[in-house]
Amino acid sequence: MAEVELTSFEVCLQQLLIAVEASDHEEAKAQLQELHPGEVARILEALTPRERSFVWPGIDISIQGEALKEVNEDVQSQLIDEMSVEDLVAATEGLDTDDLADIVPNLPETAVHSLLLTLDKKHREHLNKVMSYPEDSAGGLMNTDFITVRSDVNISAVVRYLRLLKEMPVDTDQVFVVDRKFNYLGSLHVSTILTEEPEVEISTLISNEVAKPILATTDEAEVAQLFEQRNLISAPVIDENNLLVGRITIDDVVDVIRDEAEHSVMSMAGLDEDEDVFAPIFQSTKRRSIWLGVNLVTAFIAVAFIGLFEATMQQKIALAILMPVVASMGGIAGTQTLILVTRGIATGRVSTTNIKSLISKEVAVGLLNGVFWSIVIAIATYYWFADLVLSIVIALAIIVNLIVAAFSGAFLPLLLTRLKIDPALAGGVILTTITDVIGFVAFLGLASLVI
Repeated sequence: MAEVELTSFEVCLQQLLIAVEASDHEEAKAQLQELHPGEVARILEALTPRERSFVWPGIDISIQGEALKEVNEDVQSQLIDEMSVEDLVAATEGLDTDDLADIVPNLPETAVHSLLLTLDKKHREHLNKVMSYPEDSAGGLMNTDFITVRSDVNISAVVRYLRLLKEMPVDTDQVFVVDRKFNYLGSLHVSTILTEEPEVEISTLISNEVAKPILATTDEAEVAQLFEQRNLISAPVIDENNLLVGRITIDDVVDVIRDEAEHSVMSMAGLDEDEDVFAPIFQSTKRRSIWLGVNLVTAFIAVAFIGLFEATMQQKIALAILMPVVASMGGIAGTQTLILVTRGIATGRVSTTNIKSLISKEVAVGLLNGVFWSIVIAIATYYWFADLVLSIVIALAIIVNLIVAAFSGAFLPLLLTRLKIDPALAGGVILTTITDVIGFVAFLGLASLVI
């Protein structure tokens, strides 16, 4: 058998685990020394809590802060609990304002107080400004590290100013133009500054089309869409008075996109995207038991409807054998539509303005699939049980259930969004209940009428 080639991450993890197993602190430290903080964070999430406790103290303090902002909340909480106040302050004081704002709520009060004392007045004000906005808004994403110039100066003056700064903030592709009151006027690409004639005045070059400002209260999902649609590297953030308050960069938006993708996948199973894969057994059991309980309730609802047709099922044992076919076909068809529409709502492609057209299309797809597969299943049923009536009954039930599944899968996400319920979290359970109940009632109800 050919050997499976390990990725560089797997090789590093394997070597690190060998060092941990041998209780070799120096080797474990050496394995992580050359890694990027993001890679260190990924490795920490792949370790058990005991292994993390062994490795974490050996990681350089300058890397620890960057790693803390990258790991999920469960792992972050464990690492923070194992650090002293002095180490927490040392690890986090060099972080960007937006990253610091994400970590501060999870720090112990003593650490927060000590950290604030290390910041000058300007940085404290910037931190308070970012933390005044919801975490999932443009204001919560933004950082306050950006470059501004006035509109009444020329290119030559801007170049001199940039040279005096010595260095520019990371991902600076444009400078923002403001007036004396810090009202946002527009922006200017760095490439324009480098290529225009020195005597050209900034006011003749600025344009809101380069980077339209984003309101600080804008939801982070909408921010991600704007970056995708406009191919942005950075964007200015303004408040309700058009004052420039910050800047969002592409690295923060990538995190939003990744978190949304993880949320969608994990929520379908009732899980939290921030859950540690190596969380304590009882903690994981408790979290998952809640969702299992919800599913149990919905299962009993479906069973209650089956009980209404107990007499019919006693007469025809084949009904009990074929019931799961009707339910599962509806469940799969509905889930396909549910995921499609839920993703469409998340990306802004589906809304109240076009949902009618989408529902009509999905119901038509459900009907066509229903007709096709009902014929296939009817033939298989007749071949198995040699019962024409039973074949017709299951065919009709399949058609009914696939149409209802398509309608429910398209309508449910919009309804749940209206009710401020996450469709990725609740949609699957409700849809499964609907398709099970409709499938059983259609199949057994028709059977009780004709058999």
